[in-house]
Amino acid sequence: MRQFTLFQVITQLYYSRQRFNQLRRNVGDISVKSLIDILKHLEQLQIVNREVYPTPTIPESVEYSLTEKGKEYRKVLLQMREWGEKWMFDSEVGDRTNGER
Repeated sequence: MRQFTLFQVITQLYYSRQRFNQLRRNVGDISVKSLIDILKHLEQLQIVNREVYPTPTIPESVEYSLTEKGKEYRKVLLQMREWGEKWMFDSEVGDRTNGER
């Protein structure tokens, strides 16, 4: 499981509850199987809530949203982004070792 994609799913769900295909479009280049696996994993960890709405058509309508536990994870993602912006490799500048440009 690609960790970056897992973070993308959590980030997308932080902004709004989403149906499967909507989430797949918003995450980007991801296979149906990979997204299903990630959502099941996050559901098992009680980070994502899966809500099924009965409809007269098949497949049924399903929406995914973050649980309270999942919303708390947002703080971690923001700190990781800040760290990345400060310390990650910048191809235009070269390898930064101290966060300065």
